[in-house]
Amino acid sequence: MPDSKSPASDKQLLHLVFGGELSSLEGHQFRDLSRIDFVGAYPDYASARAAWKAKAQSTVDNAHMRYFIVHAHRLLDPATDGQHD
Repeated sequence: MPDSKSPASDKQLLHLVFGGELSSLEGHQFRDLSRIDFVGAYPDYASARAAWKAKAQSTVDNAHMRYFIVHAHRLLDPATDGQHD
């Protein structure tokens, strides 16, 4: 049976989620790069956001802990920069 999804909805938009303890609350410099927590790679923004939110909420007691979502698909294919993700 054919898939009812449109080809556009099947397009993978790679997102990376990672975080760690920052040196300062004002910047994005990590205190120790060897301790970066790589949460995972996700095929869409919604999945990445769910993972980011779970990790961010689990570290809420440490003000220096920050997690980020990187839109890796934009780095791999700059033409996707304007696409909704």
